[in-house]
Amino acid sequence: MRRPAEHRDAGTVTPTTIDLKRELHMLYRAGDEPAFVTVPDLPFLMIDGHGDPNSDPAYADALQALYSVAYTLRFALKRRPDGVDATVMPLEGLWWVPDMATFTTAAKADWDWTMLILQPEQVTAADVADARASVVEKKHVAAAARVRLERYAEGVCAQVMHHGPYSAEGPTVLRLHRFIAEQGYALAGKHHEIYLGDPRRSAPEKLRTIVRQPVAPPGG
Repeated sequence: MRRPAEHRDAGTVTPTTIDLKRELHMLYRAGDEPAFVTVPDLPFLMIDGHGDPNSDPAYADALQALYSVAYTLRFALKRRPDGVDATVMPLEGLWWVPDMATFTTAAKADWDWTMLILQPEQVTAADVADARASVVEKKHVAAAARVRLERYAEGVCAQVMHHGPYSAEGPTVLRLHRFIAEQGYALAGKHHEIYLGDPRRSAPEKLRTIVRQPVAPPGG
């Protein structure tokens, strides 16, 4: 939902409100039963890494950097003459190993990952460069230098809602993979998770995570 910018007086502009979660509701809601969704090409802030997210300090550093740049961007966009106000979107993660057939049994220390936060179309590479430099200089978050803006398109995917702690996702992932096979598709691309809850504020059993998997026709 977008609310047009309104000029209150000379030199003062109310930024246009953008609700990406509502505009892209099919991507940020999921049922308890697996279903297909088509994911278009979208812009994200991204940062890459490798290793166990539960124990590797580099993962925590990457999240701090990603969120710092995202919030710095939000406030910078609101101050522009053509300002927009877009709430910072949920954290997302792409997770993979060289052989995705073994993903559910692979050691987490072997995982590669990219953490993402969706951005409004108004964000430019120059905006991100300015925000990144500000975070490194003013907040001394060195990992922010690795945050980038990149478009990502998944196409046809299957997804399902997982309720509960991240450590208990295994059966949900297997159920999603079984659904994909039963519908005549094959896994394609990286395991994708969208974190709708905040583990710092919610009990583990209250967490909600969209588990998404790109698909392709067998042999495609």
